[in-house]
Amino acid sequence: MKDSKSKLIQSLFNNSSVPEDAKKILEDFDSVIQGVKPLNSRQLLQLPENIRNLSHQMTDDRANRRLGYMNENIQLSAYVRYFTWWNLVRLTRLFSNLPAKSFPQNDCICLDLGSGPLTVVTALFLARPELRERRLTWYCLDISANSMALGEDVFLSVCARIGVEPWHIIRIKGSFGEFIKQKADFLTCANMLNELNQGSDMPPEYQVKKYYEQLKAYTSENARYLIVEPGVPKSARTLSLLRERFIKDGSSLIAPCPHYGECPMSGFKAYTGSKNKWCNFAFSTEAAPKKLLKLSTSAKLPKERATLSFISVVSNDDKADSADKIRIISDGFRLPNYMQGFYGCAECGLVLVTIPDTNNTRLPKPPFVPRSGDLISVKKITPDSHQKVEKSGAIIIKL
Repeated sequence: MKDSKSKLIQSLFNNSSVPEDAKKILEDFDSVIQGVKPLNSRQLLQLPENIRNLSHQMTDDRANRRLGYMNENIQLSAYVRYFTWWNLVRLTRLFSNLPAKSFPQNDCICLDLGSGPLTVVTALFLARPELRERRLTWYCLDISANSMALGEDVFLSVCARIGVEPWHIIRIKGSFGEFIKQKADFLTCANMLNELNQGSDMPPEYQVKKYYEQLKAYTSENARYLIVEPGVPKSARTLSLLRERFIKDGSSLIAPCPHYGECPMSGFKAYTGSKNKWCNFAFSTEAAPKKLLKLSTSAKLPKERATLSFISVVSNDDKADSADKIRIISDGFRLPNYMQGFYGCAECGLVLVTIPDTNNTRLPKPPFVPRSGDLISVKKITPDSHQKVEKSGAIIIKL
């Protein structure tokens, strides 16, 4: 059945939503770092190799990576000049496209866990101009004092380039669970749960209760949460389990979930090799800073797509009707008969959104071409009136 009422509500990664001053900062981020922590010509020549070695430690050689690796100058420099740059690109793109209610609504206390070089704080400052004028106090927690110190210098440099007073930063050296004297109204973390998962042999199912209770212990009654992780199975599974606990406690999901039902992309055992799907989103890096793409090539770490998983939650909010909404959770792929498909998540479960591909001259063009992360609306889905994919059970929605 073709849906004649479909429309695009929101894109997660629309580059035109990123403020122009933020784009300029991201394009020249290497000069920001050079102004804060300069390298000489010899060190710059060694940078691609140092980046590649650090990448190896972070992915293939985790067992031999020391806990305080971010306190070492060579590794910290490589991390900030490459991984922080890419993380800023990913986070700024996401934050620029999320609804305003994902973020602080007034002056408040904020807490960033696993801050590293204050990547989340800097990305928020770049992505949301309306927050720059708010009096936000940020408690930043990380085990690496050097990383946070460098990150604060970078943040202050970014603020100076934009010409806006910085937020108040309070750096706290410690790990997840460290006591923070004030309750946070807004809690963020990026890649922290992934680091915790890597440091434990226990599966997420055994860890999430502890994670959730600590997150709640850090926050006020009406807090907002924004948690971003790499788009890998174990992190996505962790977020799915946290989602269940937030829903059980009556919290409202702002994004990406368009419903409060069971997650059809929960990633159960996906990190151990099962074929279960996990929730993650991706966008092309073609609009990424040219110098960053060149550095990636020099380090032999070319990146064509940036991926992530995330949840945005508020403790108390009205729950909107979701029966007609779908979140696109895959890139497009070819289907028979000159059609194209996109998996999506809806109240009824997993759906397969289909459109004619560019070579299909028999059918009219679709109202829009979905992309990973898009939130779309369709006529209210009644599962019994739609065909299903035999293998996955996904309900077929024709735009």
